[in-house]
Amino acid sequence: MNTSPHDLSALFDQLGLPSDMASINSFIASHELPPGTRLPFASFWTPAQRQFLKEALNEDAEWAEAADEIAMLLSTRQSH
Repeated sequence: MNTSPHDLSALFDQLGLPSDMASINSFIASHELPPGTRLPFASFWTPAQRQFLKEALNEDAEWAEAADEIAMLLSTRQSH
């Protein structure tokens, strides 16, 4: 049984992105998920990140909840 965390910080690690809260908040502030765009198809992902997110969501993998959280944060962020 895999007991590794599957939270937002760990997902950022999996995506090869800085995973401290300041970096996560900066990513959220500087990226937006356009209405009607599924998370894996956002233009800011690399091909490898896109593939990982597709698999996580399609397979309802352990990462799906954290991926849904990123999608929600990117969809509801306030414009500055």
